[in-house]
Amino acid sequence: MRHDLKQKMRGGYMKLDETDKKILELLTANGRLSYVEIGKELNLSRVAIRERVSQLIENGVIEKFSAVINSEKVGKTVSAFFEVDCEPASLIQVAQTLAENPVVASCYQMTGPSTLHMHVLVEDFEALESFTNNELYSLEGITRVESHILLRRFKSRNGLKI
Repeated sequence: MRHDLKQKMRGGYMKLDETDKKILELLTANGRLSYVEIGKELNLSRVAIRERVSQLIENGVIEKFSAVINSEKVGKTVSAFFEVDCEPASLIQVAQTLAENPVVASCYQMTGPSTLHMHVLVEDFEALESFTNNELYSLEGITRVESHILLRRFKSRNGLKI
């Protein structure tokens, strides 16, 4: 029986069955699994798995496959989070400028008074100070900056838990 995921699209999101969820769970745990390995786990053929994964990609459920890099192992030992308040007229430009900076791991607009939430990864405190003073404080439209240095990570999730 053919599994047609396109028919399951409703209101911009896809209704996932248990097999789809299991495929996503396996790929989230190990994105390098082959279709054969996934098929063995789920008792389905390689072709059936390939078709399902292709549809998940085509429908935007799977955005991309990527490697998760341990930032400390590549010399990025300082992790800091910033709350950045901006003048409303400057918010988009400030966000775009910050998002293009290579030390910015993520940048989100949050509720509140034109607030951006940003995660920065740098080599050391000197690099953090340089980023803060030379690249963040120099942007026009920023009204307040609050920073928090990560001491210990208890949980970090890559991908969405289905």
